[in-house]
This record gives sequence, structure tokens and C-alpha cells, in this order.
Amino acid sequence: MAPEGTLITKVARTTTGLGLVAALCVVPGQAVADPVAPPAAPAVPAKVLDLVLDGRSFSLRDAFAILRGRPVSARLTPQAREIMARTRAGALAALPGQRVYGWNQALGPLKDRPLTPEQAEQFQRNVLRSHAAGVGDPLPDHVVRLALILKANQMARGKVGVRPEVPQRLLDLVNAGVVPRMPQIGSLGTGDLQPQAAAGLAAIGENAPVRFMGQEGPASELLPRAGLPRDFTLQAGEALPIVSGSTVLAATLMHAVDRATVLADQAEAAFALFMEATRAERGSLDARTHAERHIPEENAVSARLRAMVAGSRWMTDEGRRKLDPANYEPRIQDSVAVRAAPHILAGLRHEIADARRTLVREANSSNSNPLIFRREQGEGYEFVMGGNWDGSMMGHVADSLNAEITDVGVLSQELSGRLLSPRWSYGLPANLAGGSVGLNSGMVQVQTVAAALIPEMQARATPAGTLSRPVKDGQEDHNTMAMASARDLHENLDRLETVLAVQYLMAAQGIDLIAGRMAPLPLAAATRALHAELRRYVTPLGDDRYMTPDLERVIRLVRERRLTRPADAV
Repeated sequence: MAPEGTLITKVARTTTGLGLVAALCVVPGQAVADPVAPPAAPAVPAKVLDLVLDGRSFSLRDAFAILRGRPVSARLTPQAREIMARTRAGALAALPGQRVYGWNQALGPLKDRPLTPEQAEQFQRNVLRSHAAGVGDPLPDHVVRLALILKANQMARGKVGVRPEVPQRLLDLVNAGVVPRMPQIGSLGTGDLQPQAAAGLAAIGENAPVRFMGQEGPASELLPRAGLPRDFTLQAGEALPIVSGSTVLAATLMHAVDRATVLADQAEAAFALFMEATRAERGSLDARTHAERHIPEENAVSARLRAMVAGSRWMTDEGRRKLDPANYEPRIQDSVAVRAAPHILAGLRHEIADARRTLVREANSSNSNPLIFRREQGEGYEFVMGGNWDGSMMGHVADSLNAEITDVGVLSQELSGRLLSPRWSYGLPANLAGGSVGLNSGMVQVQTVAAALIPEMQARATPAGTLSRPVKDGQEDHNTMAMASARDLHENLDRLETVLAVQYLMAAQGIDLIAGRMAPLPLAAATRALHAELRRYVTPLGDDRYMTPDLERVIRLVRERRLTRPADAV
């Protein structure tokens, strides 16, 4: 039996790079090799995603491919172009008989001011110029590309009255690699007016900033370098559909859902490592108890966890006895955080599923004002003015998803905190110190990093969707604040990456500290693989060392999706 404080690390080297095939004892004071940073993933040219947009069949699979940087080429279907041209002609024919917001009437508090036909072209430019007032860091390039594609797909439905050349101009930017710089701050979630106006100015060739081939400059200069005509003239009624709607919100939320899905995978894997380190009871994963809750996501989470710990001899009475035979007492049940973890983790999966349904619907809907429909009785078309651009539901989805993200963060922090205590961890050395406990302080301050982030997560999880306030002379007297919700969600996803990295690092250390005493009992195949993958980049902690680089490496592993449940454990 190895004495407390002796560090046992597993060396992972098989043909797959994931086995545990040898044990190396590192005693206090022994030098530990400096781990290398995770290497950058090899650059493999990705196949171009060929998108044909019809306004009805855009998928989240395509959205996630765009968000992950896959090159894309997008165009409208001939049928969509035909529908748009027919609606445009019908709208122009119907316009003289109606007063229509944004077509022959001004906007916002000035909605009652009429516009002459001679003012139409200048009005389109003025709409984009006046609305492009956002500030702050620009949205990520991949989110901008997705937002432009979503806007084109929504226009392809033929309900907003623009010529097909308008969405095609947006797609031309995407296809040429031109990325408008869209500021994040300004949208109230009642339409994404400011960021979408910035994209509109770039599309018509004004001096709004864009990126192209690593350079940033005014669209008027970079569009010709990209092989695009500099100027594009909008006609009556075509500026408002560019800025109206919640398309940037949808793209931003799709990005959050993609990130949340990956972190949900990693939270489950980190929990499986925790269970191994604490030799947890399996009863909390029993399929029968979860089936009684009738929650599909909970059944799926518990099934994945059972697969990840299948074959573990550590998580048995034999394993719990082996660590400390002299003081062994049968464990009746683990703490609430451990037993309820499948249910808590399922809550995140449930919200992700709800968000996915909402976003698929949003991507293939018309969300502008006004909309144009063929008359139900009689010939011709009519304008219908309403509030179809509102982003309230997406904002509440973001708030709900943020609450679940925060709850998973709280759970992860509680679990990593348990690993510091010999009593709460059922026998791990205090503070997970690798050398002489006392002389070495171990990982107590690593865990403090997670604890420091939890109040920030909890503050950012306050639902911004309940904080409406009136603006624009009372014309917009209810605002969803959905972009604030989306920004808070992304900030908490950043924090959860760190909190989970702490749990991974500490659970792996706990496994290493007792591996000598647990031999020859095996870990489960899946958890053994996860542990070995982490140890490719971060060596176990012997005597105290500078810990920031270790934690930053694991954060990077989490962020780059390198730590997740193995495919064979799904």
C-alpha cells in the first residue's frame, strides 16, 4: 500500500493513445516534467457546405457547421426567387392604396410621416445609417455569416416584399468571404436593428467596416477586392426587412446552443471521473429509478453515465473496501449532489432540446414588419403590419438555458469542492496534495477558481427578459432584452468551461493519488480513456507547482472539445 501523499500516475500509450498500461510512482520532491500545451488540431481542408435556401428547410446541422468554421456557398432556389419576385410585384401594385410602415411612411415615432416616391431611395440609405448606432465588440465572424444566411433564408419565404437580389447580395458577401463588423451592444431583442443595419450598410457599399482576407476596412474599399460590385441600391421597402426581425439573436443563440451541447457532454464525462475518484455508489444511475420520473433526457443521461462507468471495479464495495480496509464501513448512499446529478444534468439537456425546436422554427419563419400576403378573397396582395419581429420567446429560451448552465456550474463546483476533503471524498488526501500534506497545499486554490466564478454565473443568470423598459417615445413600450439574455448566456458558457476544467483536473488528480492502493482493480474503459487523454497534456501534481498553466491547459482542452465522453459510451 502506498503511503498517503504518494502520487501514482498512469502512463497512457496504446495504439489508440487511450489505454492505461503502466504505473509510475512519483515521490515527494521528484521533478515532474513540464506538460506541453495541447497541439493545434491539424488543418484539414473542409468540404464546402453547399446551401440552397428555400425559406423552409434550413437545419441546425447546417447552422452548427457554419458556426464551426466550415466554408459555405449559399444561393436561393429558383422557386424562391420566383415567389419573391411575384410578391414584390404584388406589393408594389398594392402600395398606392395603403399607408405602409417603412414603405411610404416613416419609422418608429415618426411612423405617421408620409414619404413621397421620390424619397424612397434616399430613405433606404437613411434607415440603415440612422439604425447603425451599435457599439462594443463585434460579433464573431462565424455568427455574422450565419446571421446573413438566416436573413436570406427568411427573405426567401417571399413574405417581406424584397427583390430576390437583396438576399442574394447578402449571400454574395458570405460566398466572397466578406464579413460585416456587427457590434454586439444596442439591440433590445425587439428586432436586431443596430447590428443588422451595420450589415446592411456594408451590403450597399457604404463605409461600414468589414473583414476580408484578414484585413479590416470600409466596405467601399474591400468589396471590389473581393470581386463584388461596390454599390448596391435598395428600392422602396427593402431596408426595413434587413433591419427588422431577430436574426442576429437567432444566430447568437444557435451559437450558444452549440456550445452548451458540447459542455453538456463534458459535464457528464467530468462527473463520471468524479464518481471514479470517490468510488461512488451506482444506485443513483439505476435505470429503474430514472424511468419512474418519465423524463426522457434523464433516462438518456443516466444511460450514458452507466456506459461510462461500466466495468469499473473502483465503484464497488470491493473497491471502497480496498482503499482503507482497516476503517471500511459500507456506504449507504452518496450526497445529494452525487445522487441527483443525472436529474440536474438532464435539466440542461431538456432546455437544449427546447432551444433547438425554437431555433429551427425561427430559421424558417418570416419575422419582419410588415408582411405581405395574397388576399384571401379577391385578387392581389395586401400589407399586414404587426409585431412578428419580436424576440421574446428566444430571449426566454436564452434565460432558461442560462439558468440550467448555471445550475450545472454550481453542481460542478460542489463536486470539485468535495474532492478537497478526506471526509467528503471518502479518503482522498487533504486538498489533493501530491506530496507531503501540509508541506504541500495541493489543489485548494484551483478549486477556489471555480468557487469564485459561481456568484458571477448566478448574477448573470438573472432573466433579462423580465427587465423590459419603454423607449422611442413610447412606440416601443415593451422590449424583450433578448440580446442581453444571449450575451449573459455566452459569458456564463465561458465561465462554465473553467468550472468544468477545475473538476476535470481535480478528479484526475484524485484518481492518481489512490491508484497505487487500488491496484489491480481497473477503472471503467471510458473513464480510463478520459483520464489518459487529459494526462497527455497535464502531468499529475506531485510537490506544489505553479498551477495556472495546468488549469489553462485544461480550459483549452474543454474549449476545443477535446475532453468529452468517448463515442463508444454514447
